[in-house]
Amino acid sequence: MNEGYLKVNVYSDNIANPVRNANVTILKNNNVIYQTKTNENGETELITLNTVNKDYTLEEQYEVRPYETYDVRVEALGLNPINIMGVQIFDGVTSIQNIYMSSIDNSNTVDNYTVTPNTLWGDYPANIFDQGEEPLIAPIVLKEILIPENIIVHDGVPSNSNAPNYTVPFVDYIKNVASSEIYSTWPQETIKANVLAIISFTLNRIYTEWYPSRGYNFTITSTTSYDQKYTRNGTIFEPISKVVDEIFNNYIRSGIRLEPLLAHYKSDTTEKGYLSQWGSKELGDEGFSALEILRYYYGENINIYEAMVTGNYPYSFTSTLQEGNCSIDVYLLQNALNYIRGSYPGIPAIPNPSGLFDTATKEAVSVFQRVFSLDEIGKVNYQTWYKISYILTAVKDLTESVYS
Repeated sequence: MNEGYLKVNVYSDNIANPVRNANVTILKNNNVIYQTKTNENGETELITLNTVNKDYTLEEQYEVRPYETYDVRVEALGLNPINIMGVQIFDGVTSIQNIYMSSIDNSNTVDNYTVTPNTLWGDYPANIFDQGEEPLIAPIVLKEILIPENIIVHDGVPSNSNAPNYTVPFVDYIKNVASSEIYSTWPQETIKANVLAIISFTLNRIYTEWYPSRGYNFTITSTTSYDQKYTRNGTIFEPISKVVDEIFNNYIRSGIRLEPLLAHYKSDTTEKGYLSQWGSKELGDEGFSALEILRYYYGENINIYEAMVTGNYPYSFTSTLQEGNCSIDVYLLQNALNYIRGSYPGIPAIPNPSGLFDTATKEAVSVFQRVFSLDEIGKVNYQTWYKISYILTAVKDLTESVYS
Protein backbone atom coordinates (compact mmCIF):
# COMPACT_ATOMS: atom_id res chain seq x y z
CA MET A 1 0.00 0.00 0.00
CA ASN A 2 1.01 3.59 -0.58
CA GLU A 3 0.90 6.23 2.13
CA GLY A 4 -0.74 9.58 2.63
CA TYR A 5 -0.84 11.88 5.63
CA LEU A 6 -3.48 13.46 7.83
CA LYS A 7 -3.35 16.45 10.16
CA VAL A 8 -6.40 17.17 12.31
CA ASN A 9 -7.00 20.69 13.67
CA VAL A 10 -9.64 21.00 16.38
CA TYR A 11 -11.39 24.25 17.33
CA SER A 12 -14.21 25.20 19.67
CA ASP A 13 -16.69 27.08 17.47
CA ASN A 14 -14.08 29.11 15.54
CA ILE A 15 -10.44 29.27 14.57
CA ALA A 16 -9.62 31.68 17.40
CA ASN A 17 -10.23 28.95 19.96
CA PRO A 18 -8.08 25.83 19.36
CA VAL A 19 -8.84 22.84 21.59
CA ARG A 20 -5.92 21.25 23.39
CA ASN A 21 -5.95 17.65 24.66
CA ALA A 22 -8.87 16.66 22.43
CA ASN A 23 -9.04 12.91 21.87
CA VAL A 24 -8.74 12.12 18.17
CA THR A 25 -9.52 8.61 16.93
CA ILE A 26 -9.00 7.39 13.36
CA LEU A 27 -11.22 4.50 12.28
CA LYS A 28 -11.49 2.24 9.25
CA ASN A 29 -14.58 0.04 8.88
CA ASN A 30 -15.43 0.85 12.52
CA ASN A 31 -12.04 -0.45 13.67
CA VAL A 32 -9.76 1.89 15.60
CA ILE A 33 -6.42 2.18 13.84
CA TYR A 34 -4.91 5.26 15.50
CA GLN A 35 -5.48 7.41 18.57
CA THR A 36 -3.83 10.66 19.59
CA LYS A 37 -4.42 14.00 21.33
CA THR A 38 -4.18 17.58 20.09
CA ASN A 39 -1.35 19.80 21.29
CA GLU A 40 -1.57 23.33 22.72
CA ASN A 41 -2.36 24.69 19.23
CA GLY A 42 -5.26 22.27 18.75
CA GLU A 43 -3.42 20.17 16.16
CA THR A 44 -2.38 16.55 15.95
CA GLU A 45 0.94 15.27 14.76
CA LEU A 46 1.15 14.22 11.10
CA ILE A 47 -0.57 10.82 10.91
CA THR A 48 0.55 8.31 8.24
CA LEU A 49 -2.26 6.27 6.66
CA ASN A 50 -2.44 3.68 3.91
CA THR A 51 -4.01 4.64 0.60
CA VAL A 52 -4.05 3.71 -3.09
CA ASN A 53 -1.42 4.58 -5.69
CA LYS A 54 -1.60 8.15 -6.97
CA ASP A 55 -1.41 6.87 -10.56
CA TYR A 56 -5.19 6.41 -10.34
CA THR A 57 -5.52 10.21 -9.97
CA LEU A 58 -3.42 10.96 -13.03
CA GLU A 59 -5.76 9.70 -15.72
CA GLU A 60 -9.51 9.64 -16.10
CA GLN A 61 -10.81 6.29 -14.87
CA TYR A 62 -13.82 5.03 -12.92
CA GLU A 63 -12.74 1.54 -11.87
CA VAL A 64 -10.64 2.30 -8.80
CA ARG A 65 -11.43 5.07 -6.34
CA PRO A 66 -8.20 7.12 -6.40
CA TYR A 67 -8.07 7.79 -2.66
CA GLU A 68 -8.76 5.97 0.60
CA THR A 69 -11.27 7.14 3.19
CA TYR A 70 -11.20 7.06 6.96
CA ASP A 71 -13.49 8.21 9.74
CA VAL A 72 -12.36 10.67 12.40
CA ARG A 73 -13.93 10.90 15.85
CA VAL A 74 -13.09 13.77 18.20
CA GLU A 75 -14.03 14.11 21.86
CA ALA A 76 -13.16 16.96 24.22
CA LEU A 77 -14.27 18.06 27.65
CA GLY A 78 -17.29 20.37 27.54
CA LEU A 79 -17.85 19.97 23.78
CA ASN A 80 -20.17 17.81 21.72
CA PRO A 81 -18.39 14.77 20.24
CA ILE A 82 -18.06 14.94 16.48
CA ASN A 83 -17.67 12.29 13.79
CA ILE A 84 -16.38 13.09 10.30
CA MET A 85 -16.95 10.17 7.93
CA GLY A 86 -15.16 9.73 4.63
CA VAL A 87 -12.03 11.81 5.24
CA GLN A 88 -9.99 11.48 2.04
CA ILE A 89 -6.34 10.41 1.91
CA PHE A 90 -4.30 10.66 -1.31
CA ASP A 91 -0.94 9.08 -2.00
CA GLY A 92 1.92 11.35 -0.90
CA VAL A 93 -0.39 14.24 0.03
CA THR A 94 -1.14 15.80 3.42
CA SER A 95 -4.87 16.04 4.12
CA ILE A 96 -5.96 18.80 6.50
CA GLN A 97 -9.13 18.08 8.46
CA ASN A 98 -10.38 21.14 10.32
CA ILE A 99 -12.97 20.27 12.96
CA TYR A 100 -15.19 22.82 14.69
CA MET A 101 -16.80 21.49 17.86
CA SER A 102 -19.88 23.03 19.47
CA SER A 103 -20.46 23.59 23.17
CA ILE A 104 -22.08 20.65 24.92
CA ASP A 105 -25.80 20.76 25.62
CA ASN A 106 -28.27 18.56 27.48
CA SER A 107 -29.28 16.49 24.46
CA ASN A 108 -26.17 14.26 24.45
CA THR A 109 -25.83 15.09 20.76
CA VAL A 110 -23.08 13.67 18.58
CA ASP A 111 -22.42 15.87 15.56
CA ASN A 112 -22.07 13.71 12.44
CA TYR A 113 -20.80 14.85 9.05
CA THR A 114 -19.88 13.01 5.87
CA VAL A 115 -17.26 14.16 3.36
CA THR A 116 -18.90 13.47 0.01
CA PRO A 117 -16.86 12.09 -2.92
CA ASN A 118 -14.75 14.32 -5.14
CA THR A 119 -16.77 15.43 -8.17
CA LEU A 120 -14.28 13.69 -10.49
CA TRP A 121 -15.22 10.40 -8.82
CA GLY A 122 -18.76 10.82 -7.51
CA ASP A 123 -22.01 11.03 -9.47
CA TYR A 124 -23.31 14.61 -9.39
CA PRO A 125 -26.07 16.32 -11.38
CA ALA A 126 -25.07 18.39 -14.39
CA ASN A 127 -25.19 22.16 -14.23
CA ILE A 128 -28.54 23.57 -15.33
CA PHE A 129 -26.75 25.44 -18.14
CA ASP A 130 -25.69 22.05 -19.53
CA GLN A 131 -29.35 21.07 -19.69
CA GLY A 132 -30.29 23.89 -22.02
CA GLU A 133 -31.56 26.37 -19.45
CA GLU A 134 -30.20 29.76 -20.44
CA PRO A 135 -29.30 32.03 -17.54
CA LEU A 136 -30.81 35.46 -17.21
CA ILE A 137 -28.40 38.29 -17.94
CA ALA A 138 -26.80 39.19 -14.63
CA PRO A 139 -26.90 42.85 -13.65
CA ILE A 140 -23.60 44.47 -12.74
CA VAL A 141 -24.37 45.73 -9.26
CA LEU A 142 -21.23 46.40 -7.27
CA LYS A 143 -18.86 49.26 -8.09
CA GLU A 144 -15.63 47.34 -7.60
CA ILE A 145 -14.36 43.82 -7.25
CA LEU A 146 -13.43 42.99 -3.68
CA ILE A 147 -12.48 39.83 -1.83
CA PRO A 148 -14.97 39.61 1.05
CA GLU A 149 -14.07 38.30 4.47
CA ASN A 150 -16.97 35.80 4.37
CA ILE A 151 -19.58 34.50 1.98
CA ILE A 152 -22.88 32.78 2.70
CA VAL A 153 -23.20 29.31 1.21
CA HIS A 154 -26.67 27.77 0.79
CA ASP A 155 -26.34 24.02 1.27
CA GLY A 156 -28.86 22.97 -1.38
CA VAL A 157 -30.61 24.15 -4.51
CA PRO A 158 -31.83 27.78 -4.37
CA SER A 159 -35.51 26.84 -4.04
CA ASN A 160 -34.93 24.62 -1.00
CA SER A 161 -35.76 27.02 1.81
CA ASN A 162 -35.16 24.30 4.41
CA ALA A 163 -31.49 23.90 3.49
CA PRO A 164 -29.10 25.62 5.91
CA ASN A 165 -26.96 28.64 5.13
CA TYR A 166 -23.33 28.65 6.29
CA THR A 167 -21.18 31.73 6.74
CA VAL A 168 -17.77 30.67 5.45
CA PRO A 169 -14.49 32.64 5.22
CA PHE A 170 -13.86 33.33 1.53
CA VAL A 171 -10.42 31.69 1.45
CA ASP A 172 -11.72 28.58 3.25
CA TYR A 173 -14.58 28.36 0.75
CA ILE A 174 -12.18 28.41 -2.23
CA LYS A 175 -9.96 25.74 -0.62
CA ASN A 176 -13.01 23.58 0.06
CA VAL A 177 -14.39 23.83 -3.47
CA ALA A 178 -11.02 23.20 -5.13
CA SER A 179 -10.42 20.18 -2.86
CA SER A 180 -13.87 18.88 -3.86
CA GLU A 181 -13.48 19.52 -7.60
CA ILE A 182 -9.92 18.51 -8.60
CA TYR A 183 -7.11 16.22 -7.43
CA SER A 184 -4.27 17.58 -5.33
CA THR A 185 -1.77 15.31 -7.10
CA TRP A 186 -2.05 17.28 -10.34
CA PRO A 187 0.64 19.70 -11.63
CA GLN A 188 0.83 22.96 -9.70
CA GLU A 189 0.02 25.10 -12.76
CA THR A 190 -3.07 22.97 -13.39
CA ILE A 191 -4.15 23.48 -9.79
CA LYS A 192 -3.58 27.25 -10.17
CA ALA A 193 -5.65 27.40 -13.36
CA ASN A 194 -8.55 25.57 -11.75
CA VAL A 195 -8.35 27.65 -8.58
CA LEU A 196 -8.43 30.86 -10.66
CA ALA A 197 -11.54 29.57 -12.44
CA ILE A 198 -13.18 28.77 -9.08
CA ILE A 199 -12.29 32.19 -7.62
CA SER A 200 -13.57 33.99 -10.72
CA PHE A 201 -16.84 32.06 -10.75
CA THR A 202 -17.35 32.92 -7.08
CA LEU A 203 -16.49 36.61 -7.55
CA ASN A 204 -18.89 36.80 -10.48
CA ARG A 205 -21.68 35.59 -8.20
CA ILE A 206 -20.65 38.22 -5.64
CA TYR A 207 -20.11 41.07 -8.10
CA THR A 208 -23.43 40.58 -9.88
CA GLU A 209 -25.28 39.81 -6.63
CA TRP A 210 -26.77 36.91 -8.58
CA TYR A 211 -28.79 35.40 -5.73
CA PRO A 212 -29.55 38.46 -3.54
CA SER A 213 -30.93 40.26 -6.62
CA ARG A 214 -33.42 37.40 -6.94
CA GLY A 215 -34.56 37.66 -3.34
CA TYR A 216 -32.32 35.00 -1.78
CA ASN A 217 -30.37 35.58 1.44
CA PHE A 218 -27.15 33.87 0.37
CA THR A 219 -24.16 34.38 -1.93
CA ILE A 220 -23.85 31.02 -3.65
CA THR A 221 -25.09 27.43 -3.41
CA SER A 222 -23.20 24.23 -2.66
CA THR A 223 -24.71 22.24 -5.51
CA THR A 224 -23.15 21.48 -8.89
CA SER A 225 -26.58 21.98 -10.47
CA TYR A 226 -26.14 25.72 -10.07
CA ASP A 227 -22.68 26.54 -8.79
CA GLN A 228 -19.68 24.69 -7.38
CA LYS A 229 -19.32 21.77 -4.99
CA TYR A 230 -18.93 22.88 -1.37
CA THR A 231 -18.67 20.16 1.28
CA ARG A 232 -19.45 21.08 4.86
CA ASN A 233 -16.42 20.04 6.97
CA GLY A 234 -14.72 18.77 3.82
CA THR A 235 -11.10 17.63 3.75
CA ILE A 236 -8.59 20.21 2.48
CA PHE A 237 -5.39 19.14 0.75
CA GLU A 238 -2.11 20.89 1.42
CA PRO A 239 -1.00 21.43 -2.22
CA ILE A 240 -4.36 23.08 -2.98
CA SER A 241 -4.34 25.04 0.28
CA LYS A 242 -0.94 26.56 -0.49
CA VAL A 243 -1.96 27.58 -4.02
CA VAL A 244 -5.10 29.28 -2.70
CA ASP A 245 -3.11 31.13 -0.04
CA GLU A 246 -0.83 32.37 -2.82
CA ILE A 247 -3.45 33.59 -5.32
CA PHE A 248 -6.73 33.97 -3.38
CA ASN A 249 -7.12 37.62 -4.46
CA ASN A 250 -6.46 36.92 -8.15
CA TYR A 251 -9.20 36.38 -10.70
CA ILE A 252 -9.70 36.29 -14.46
CA ARG A 253 -11.78 38.37 -16.82
CA SER A 254 -12.15 38.59 -20.56
CA GLY A 255 -11.04 41.56 -22.63
CA ILE A 256 -12.55 44.89 -21.61
CA ARG A 257 -15.38 43.34 -19.61
CA LEU A 258 -15.39 44.51 -16.00
CA GLU A 259 -16.92 41.53 -14.26
CA PRO A 260 -14.92 38.44 -13.20
CA LEU A 261 -15.45 35.65 -15.71
CA LEU A 262 -18.25 33.24 -14.85
CA ALA A 263 -15.72 30.48 -15.45
CA HIS A 264 -17.63 27.29 -16.14
CA TYR A 265 -15.77 23.99 -16.14
CA LYS A 266 -16.45 20.26 -16.56
CA SER A 267 -14.51 17.12 -15.83
CA ASP A 268 -13.89 16.45 -19.53
CA THR A 269 -15.25 18.48 -22.42
CA THR A 270 -14.41 20.03 -25.76
CA GLU A 271 -17.29 22.50 -25.45
CA LYS A 272 -16.27 26.07 -26.22
CA GLY A 273 -16.13 28.34 -23.19
CA TYR A 274 -15.70 25.53 -20.68
CA LEU A 275 -12.48 24.48 -18.99
CA SER A 276 -11.88 20.74 -19.12
CA GLN A 277 -10.49 19.67 -15.76
CA TRP A 278 -8.84 16.54 -17.16
CA GLY A 279 -7.71 18.47 -20.22
CA SER A 280 -6.13 21.10 -17.96
CA LYS A 281 -4.23 18.32 -16.21
CA GLU A 282 -2.81 17.17 -19.55
CA LEU A 283 -1.79 20.72 -20.46
CA GLY A 284 -0.08 21.04 -17.08
CA ASP A 285 1.82 17.85 -17.82
CA GLU A 286 2.97 19.45 -21.09
CA GLY A 287 4.38 22.47 -19.24
CA PHE A 288 1.60 25.01 -19.88
CA SER A 289 1.40 27.84 -17.35
CA ALA A 290 -1.85 28.55 -15.54
CA LEU A 291 -2.57 31.55 -17.79
CA GLU A 292 -1.83 29.52 -20.93
CA ILE A 293 -4.24 26.82 -19.73
CA LEU A 294 -6.96 29.37 -19.06
CA ARG A 295 -6.47 31.04 -22.46
CA TYR A 296 -6.59 27.65 -24.16
CA TYR A 297 -10.15 27.18 -22.87
CA TYR A 298 -11.56 30.67 -22.36
CA GLY A 299 -9.82 32.53 -25.19
CA GLU A 300 -6.76 34.70 -25.77
CA ASN A 301 -8.45 37.76 -24.22
CA ILE A 302 -8.26 36.22 -20.75
CA ASN A 303 -6.01 37.99 -18.27
CA ILE A 304 -5.34 37.72 -14.53
CA TYR A 305 -6.23 40.64 -12.27
CA GLU A 306 -5.85 41.39 -8.58
CA ALA A 307 -8.72 42.34 -6.28
CA MET A 308 -8.60 44.33 -3.07
CA VAL A 309 -9.23 42.45 0.17
CA THR A 310 -11.96 43.65 2.51
CA GLY A 311 -12.21 42.89 6.22
CA ASN A 312 -11.65 44.59 9.52
CA TYR A 313 -7.93 43.96 9.43
CA PRO A 314 -5.90 46.41 11.50
CA TYR A 315 -2.86 46.60 9.20
CA SER A 316 -2.24 46.55 5.45
CA PHE A 317 0.58 44.65 3.77
CA THR A 318 3.45 46.84 2.59
CA SER A 319 6.43 44.63 1.75
CA THR A 320 7.94 41.25 2.62
CA LEU A 321 9.51 41.23 6.08
CA GLN A 322 12.52 39.07 6.90
CA GLU A 323 15.38 38.66 9.34
CA GLY A 324 17.46 41.84 9.64
CA ASN A 325 14.63 44.25 8.78
CA CYS A 326 13.92 47.02 11.28
CA SER A 327 10.69 49.01 10.91
CA ILE A 328 7.31 49.85 12.38
CA ASP A 329 5.82 46.99 10.32
CA VAL A 330 8.09 44.52 12.11
CA TYR A 331 7.02 46.00 15.45
CA LEU A 332 3.34 45.56 14.51
CA LEU A 333 4.09 42.00 13.38
CA GLN A 334 5.80 41.13 16.66
CA ASN A 335 2.93 42.44 18.76
CA ALA A 336 0.38 40.68 16.55
CA LEU A 337 2.13 37.31 16.98
CA ASN A 338 2.43 37.82 20.74
CA TYR A 339 -1.30 38.58 20.90
CA ILE A 340 -2.18 35.52 18.79
CA ARG A 341 -0.03 33.48 21.16
CA GLY A 342 -2.75 33.98 23.80
CA SER A 343 -4.84 31.47 21.84
CA TYR A 344 -1.95 29.55 20.27
CA PRO A 345 0.64 29.16 23.07
CA GLY A 346 2.76 26.86 20.91
CA ILE A 347 3.91 29.93 18.98
CA PRO A 348 7.11 31.12 20.72
CA ALA A 349 6.98 34.44 22.51
CA ILE A 350 8.89 37.39 21.05
CA PRO A 351 10.47 39.09 24.08
CA ASN A 352 10.67 42.87 24.15
CA PRO A 353 9.37 43.68 20.63
CA SER A 354 11.58 46.41 19.22
CA GLY A 355 10.88 46.48 15.50
CA LEU A 356 14.00 44.43 14.71
CA PHE A 357 13.26 41.19 12.85
CA ASP A 358 15.53 38.97 14.95
CA THR A 359 15.95 35.23 15.45
CA ALA A 360 13.06 35.04 17.93
CA THR A 361 10.75 36.73 15.41
CA LYS A 362 11.81 34.36 12.66
CA GLU A 363 11.10 31.36 14.89
CA ALA A 364 7.66 32.68 15.82
CA VAL A 365 6.85 33.31 12.14
CA SER A 366 8.04 29.81 11.17
CA VAL A 367 5.88 28.14 13.83
CA PHE A 368 2.87 30.26 12.81
CA GLN A 369 3.37 29.16 9.21
CA ARG A 370 3.65 25.53 10.24
CA VAL A 371 0.49 25.68 12.37
CA PHE A 372 -1.54 27.22 9.55
CA SER A 373 -0.13 25.07 6.73
CA LEU A 374 1.73 27.88 4.98
CA ASP A 375 5.14 27.50 3.38
CA GLU A 376 7.54 27.53 6.34
CA ILE A 377 9.92 30.18 5.01
CA GLY A 378 10.52 32.20 8.18
CA LYS A 379 9.70 35.51 6.48
CA VAL A 380 6.42 37.33 6.11
CA ASN A 381 5.14 37.54 2.56
CA TYR A 382 1.66 38.67 1.53
CA GLN A 383 0.10 35.25 2.22
CA THR A 384 1.51 35.08 5.75
CA TRP A 385 0.62 38.71 6.53
CA TYR A 386 -2.98 38.12 5.42
CA LYS A 387 -3.26 34.98 7.56
CA ILE A 388 -1.74 36.75 10.59
CA SER A 389 -4.23 39.62 10.13
CA TYR A 390 -7.11 37.16 9.80
CA ILE A 391 -6.16 35.18 12.92
CA LEU A 392 -5.40 38.35 14.90
CA THR A 393 -8.86 39.72 14.09
CA ALA A 394 -10.52 36.42 15.04
CA VAL A 395 -8.63 36.26 18.36
CA LYS A 396 -9.43 39.91 19.17
CA ASP A 397 -13.12 39.35 18.37
CA LEU A 398 -13.17 36.33 20.67
CA THR A 399 -11.43 38.22 23.48
CA GLU A 400 -13.77 41.20 23.18
CA SER A 401 -16.83 38.92 23.24
CA VAL A 402 -15.60 37.32 26.47
CA TYR A 403 -15.04 40.61 28.27
CA SER A 404 -17.91 42.62 26.82
